[in-house]
Amino acid sequence: MRPPSPGERAGFYERTLLDLLGRGVLGRDMRLLVVAAGETDARVLAGLGFTDVTLTNLDPDPSEDDSPFVWEHQDAEALSYPDGAFEFALVSAGLHHCSSPHRALLELYRVVSGGLLALESRDSLLMRAAVALGLADEYEVTAVVAHRLRAGGVRNSSLPNYVYRWTEREVAKTIASHAPHARHRLLFFRELEAPASVLDMRVNPLWGRALRLLEPAAALLTRLVPSQSNLFAFAVLKPELPRELQPWLELVDGVPEPDEGWIRARYSLPGS
Repeated sequence: MRPPSPGERAGFYERTLLDLLGRGVLGRDMRLLVVAAGETDARVLAGLGFTDVTLTNLDPDPSEDDSPFVWEHQDAEALSYPDGAFEFALVSAGLHHCSSPHRALLELYRVVSGGLLALESRDSLLMRAAVALGLADEYEVTAVVAHRLRAGGVRNSSLPNYVYRWTEREVAKTIASHAPHARHRLLFFRELEAPASVLDMRVNPLWGRALRLLEPAAALLTRLVPSQSNLFAFAVLKPELPRELQPWLELVDGVPEPDEGWIRARYSLPGS
């Protein structure tokens, strides 16, 4: 669902995966699902030694891929896999190519037993200013241009997609709304990467020069205020039950139910 971009975000992607490996969140032998996958995913995951990876896309094209991984046709917003089919799922710069980024995120949540990692852009004041100044895309026309006006947009069509950007709070609210029965562990990662390749595609070269002039100031700002970074990754780790079950619930035959004892100690039930 996203255009092939071999060098885009690869360093941030690799560093984030290494961090998760170091924390023990990821294992190289885990069964991984990658949606909106491309050559960058295959190259980074193979380079880091992952062995059991299923790469998927609306329009998978493994013709130039020599990785040992499986390629499948899948819609990130309506995956055909059963619940918990994979241990971990990844999506890099793919959610914003979906008609509903939240639906795709929750589909990943559904099909994993351990957790997921998404790499996207962060909705920061600095990024909003960059969009207002024309230094970053609001709608991803450049991706469609890179595909000669035939693909690269929303759901890999020729229609330029809106670049949906995320915040930490939005991730937390989305997951809490979908799975309110438990407390989730969320991990966040941020870096700055100037979108020079986007501006280099424009006819007027002054756009790229302007960005490079502003880059040192942006780098200083993001060192002082990391939340203003434009690259953003978030990991959602599925809860361990019953340890991370909400305190007002209990498991009954494996299903979360209200814990009447906990509730009666704090609330007056109607009719009691």
